[in-house]
Amino acid sequence: MSKIANSANASANRAAEEQLEAEDEGFKPLTREEAQKLREENPSVSSWAVLAGQLLVGVLVALAAWGLTGKQSAGWSSLYGALAVVIPGALFVRGLTSKVSSMNPGAAVVGFFLWEAVKIALTLAMLFAAPRLVENLSWPAMLAGLIVTMKAYWGVLWFKPRRPNTQQT
Repeated sequence: MSKIANSANASANRAAEEQLEAEDEGFKPLTREEAQKLREENPSVSSWAVLAGQLLVGVLVALAAWGLTGKQSAGWSSLYGALAVVIPGALFVRGLTSKVSSMNPGAAVVGFFLWEAVKIALTLAMLFAAPRLVENLSWPAMLAGLIVTMKAYWGVLWFKPRRPNTQQT
């Protein structure tokens, strides 16, 4: 009975492999020139640029909170919320770009999870310390600064610089 089951599994596996091979026939690897052109058309964005964009957005939110409420404490609270995103994020990026994290794929994976845990722990510590560090803390303003700054990376990626199209004729 087990020989029949093994034979059926082997047949199913072969059929699945043949189907995958048939689907992969349409796959064409890129040449060096095509890969270079693709990289030029879609430049990557630096993690540091994303953090700088988040910091800029955080400062703007803090100024808006101060301006809309007329209270300096709302501006400081909002700025603190933004810093609770940017400072741990900067530590995360610094940790991921270290030599140790890029030694091999295994170290990179462990480094990613380690620095992500450090980022989360530092963010939580900053949020718990907020009432002692920010005079007249406004929780809604701080949370607005935190959330808007956290989501600002979408805007940074949306407005990423595009390289000019340099097609030769």
